[in-house]
This record gives sequence, structure tokens and C-alpha cells, in this order.
Amino acid sequence: MEIKRFEGTGRMSKVVEHNNTLYLSGLTNDEGDMKEQTAAVLAKAETILNQYGSDKNHILSATIYVKDMALFADMNSVWDAWVENGNEPARACVEANMARENLLVEISIVAAKK
Repeated sequence: MEIKRFEGTGRMSKVVEHNNTLYLSGLTNDEGDMKEQTAAVLAKAETILNQYGSDKNHILSATIYVKDMALFADMNSVWDAWVENGNEPARACVEANMARENLLVEISIVAAKK
């Protein structure tokens, strides 16, 4: 079974495809508050999914890392408006130290191709 790697940096690939499944690296945006960052990350996810033959309704799972669980409700308000009823993926959310001080959220996605 072939493994395809896209947009590699020497350290990581932005997307890996295997067996009609897409694995997206952690997506971030470091501008704005939690709601703004979450919206920007989800928009970025949609663009990448569409580029590689999937969409948000084919997301199998998402892992969400938040800087502070006090911001969990703000992240969820954006997430809940974005996810369509009946297409909710499996999801985990954890508090994490972020790679840069101004990052509030990072989302990693696994999705089936259409």
C-alpha cells in the first residue's frame, strides 16, 4: 500500500495519504483570540481537505490542543457552528503547552477521501 506525503519540510509533511485516508498535521493560526484562531484553523483545514480530495463531512477524528481549558467554551462555540449535524467526528481535546506563546489552539485531523 502506497504512502503519499505532501508539502514536506524535512521535519514533517503537512498531509500524508494512505489507504484513502488523509492525515493532516497540527494546524494553527497565531492571530486573534480563541474564537478567531479556531475559525482560522478550521478554514485552513477545509481548504487543505478540499485540495486533497476530502471535506469537513469526511473527517473521521480530530485532536484539539488548547492552551488553557478556560478557553474551551470559546473554542467549542466555533467548532459546534462549523461541524454539521450528523457528521460529527470522533474528537479529543486536551490542554497543552503550545510551541509559541501566542498560539491558543492546534487541531490535527484524520479524514477519509471522498
